[in-house]
Amino acid sequence: MIKVVEAFNKNERIQSHIVEPRRGVSHFDKPYVHLEGWSTEKYQLENFRMELLKKNTHEETDKHVVMQLHGGGYVNAFKTQYRRMAQWYSEAYNYADVLSIDYRVAPENSFPAPLEDAAEAYRWLLENGYRSENIIVAGDSAGGGLALVLCLYLRDEGMPLPAGLICMSPWTDLTMSNPSYRDNYEKDIIIGDTQNSIIVDNPYLENADTSDPYMSPLFGDPTGLPPILIQVGTNEMLYDDSRLFCEKARQAGVKVRLTEYEDMFHVFQLCGPMLDESKAAWEEIEEFTTYLSRSNK
Repeated sequence: MIKVVEAFNKNERIQSHIVEPRRGVSHFDKPYVHLEGWSTEKYQLENFRMELLKKNTHEETDKHVVMQLHGGGYVNAFKTQYRRMAQWYSEAYNYADVLSIDYRVAPENSFPAPLEDAAEAYRWLLENGYRSENIIVAGDSAGGGLALVLCLYLRDEGMPLPAGLICMSPWTDLTMSNPSYRDNYEKDIIIGDTQNSIIVDNPYLENADTSDPYMSPLFGDPTGLPPILIQVGTNEMLYDDSRLFCEKARQAGVKVRLTEYEDMFHVFQLCGPMLDESKAAWEEIEEFTTYLSRSNK
């Protein structure tokens, strides 16, 4: 693990991306070649764009889909690595389709633009032949928090809920009042130990009520939410965001599984097969999607 961290910290390309001044610039239009057998369709909605990944050789009588909400603190737009993530989600859900949302971000767009876009994308799925029981909403970091917020909104609006949620290190407390923001500040190699972090320097939080449950799902009522898988590394500043939301959800009767990965950094799952802990996390995601599929038969 130490060698992984050292290599990460010495990688100038990764480090420059983390503090990229043009972080709101989307990679949606950047060329990307998927492995043979995969294809994508792009959709322009009123305020945002989406990309639907399909496995060409996979046939099913009932359409299944993962709706992917990217991370980035509500200031980073859609990035290329989420196309790799889309394929991994598909493989983990029996080659389901994956809809990736390039939702609006700050500073150009403030709250509640991301929620509005996520809700519109979910409605689009329902209107295009995907049944709610065959939809899994997945997200990492801010996207994980947005997945939870979306379900609070859907429940409040009386809309059908998805089969389940996959949340990687979800940002659930935008007031940043939990102890791990302080305790893990120097341990967190992704968003900690710097004043350039999207946690410290974030225009999305300006002039906002960060305790609003539609911003910080930790302060909402999770009653009635579908099953949730939460994965988090113990070295993360957002560690308590996962732990405390899990406790609150369980108290409300929600089926939730929290898996803590020892010494792991923020959204380590992006490493895919290159890291043992990441491989284990994706295997766990596959187990979770299998559970959801069996539960909805």
